[in-house]
Amino acid sequence: MTRGPPSERSPAELLEFGVVNLDKPPGPSAHQVVAWLRDMAELDRAAHAGTLDPKVTGCLPVLLGDATRMAQVFDDAVKEYVAVLELHGEPPENLREVVAEFEAPIYQKPPRKSAVARRLRVREVHELAVLEVRDRQALLRVRSESGTYVRKLCHDIGLALGIGAHMGDLRRTATGSFDDRSLVTMHDLADALAWWREDDDPTHLREVVQPAERALEDVPEVTIAPSAAESVATGAPVYAPGVIDCPHVPDGQLVACYTPDGAAVCLGRLVGDPDADAGLVVELERVLV
Repeated sequence: MTRGPPSERSPAELLEFGVVNLDKPPGPSAHQVVAWLRDMAELDRAAHAGTLDPKVTGCLPVLLGDATRMAQVFDDAVKEYVAVLELHGEPPENLREVVAEFEAPIYQKPPRKSAVARRLRVREVHELAVLEVRDRQALLRVRSESGTYVRKLCHDIGLALGIGAHMGDLRRTATGSFDDRSLVTMHDLADALAWWREDDDPTHLREVVQPAERALEDVPEVTIAPSAAESVATGAPVYAPGVIDCPHVPDGQLVACYTPDGAAVCLGRLVGDPDADAGLVVELERVLV
């Protein structure tokens, strides 16, 4: 069975297929925070979009209920941070020039405590700017490919400067299309849940929990007929007669299929010509209904 339009969903439906742009506090790990949120909302499942170390704060989108099936959309999401570079000596005159050299593909080996294999790999730093310098501290803005270790980046900048450096405070300001302009705290969510459950007032809950389709904004959209959506719900792929509208994207591109009223149905890969009279168009990866 497919879902109704995102704007018409009840609070319970939002919790079962929603996303919270959480402002992670310092102290607990991302896994702990998500577990607390899951229990608070009385859900079976919740998943975060990219881990954060315990001391790191900021943007941590959390998928709720059936929305956890779409976690893969964050695998390649660009991340943005504000970091304090703690210099081990007086800032040299060429500080900004040296930092600018790291705005490029860089080699990194994950630290010993990481959860991934410690193999040398390349990560793209899309933007790297010095926002402010004070005493032996420099405030950096970093926009980089997913999987970039900012702590290692700060260490390497220190080596290039010849005076050494390490990362101080770190805050993530954006993950993909989610940023720090609409962050929700754990207290915001707790209050919104209380108002809904105790006072039957869903106003605040609708402000802090967004429809899960919000997490798919960067994924190309394929609109399919309601009859095709019902077939997808039973595990069938999308065939050409069921396609209403499809973007011009390369074969193999990840796409999200929607009903005409904007409800997400599945994630899949484009494998055929949507303008053809017959044939397979979207091969399923995740059914969302």
